[in-house]
Amino acid sequence: MVIDFKTTGLAVAFGLAASFALADEAGTTVNVSLWDSGDNAMEHLMDGPNLGMALGGDMTLATMGITPDQTTVSAGEVTFVVTNDSTWMIHEMIVAPVADVNTPLPYSDDAMDVDEDAAGALGEVPETDPGMSGSVTFHLSPGTYILFCNIPGHYAMGMWTTITVTE
Repeated sequence: MVIDFKTTGLAVAFGLAASFALADEAGTTVNVSLWDSGDNAMEHLMDGPNLGMALGGDMTLATMGITPDQTTVSAGEVTFVVTNDSTWMIHEMIVAPVADVNTPLPYSDDAMDVDEDAAGALGEVPETDPGMSGSVTFHLSPGTYILFCNIPGHYAMGMWTTITVTE
């Protein structure tokens, strides 16, 4: 058998170019960590500051959070691979568009959660046990989006972040 390296080299080059094109079409993957400070994470829920978006709380006091590996992504297909890095607490991650980062989400002090419908939630990685992962994919247009946990009290304890989607 005779191998023509010119032809083989071109085939490999075209194959690599096609692979990169498919990777672009496949979109962006954002790895997300859901975390908390352990069994005392909810300790100050009733007397602590409400750390929800645009409520002016001191985020250095957050005992829970959502940390993505990137905060700016390109418009199109975006997959969030979400890992609950807590050792004992269930968390979830909801995605919603944000029209104005200075406007708080519709939060109920009584229920200690966000009205997901009023917030325009697009979808979620539902309740995830400690150490487990899940994923969700959206077609996102340019803008700002909030990622938040809506288990009662978690959002108020600082479990949210925003990402920016660019053209």
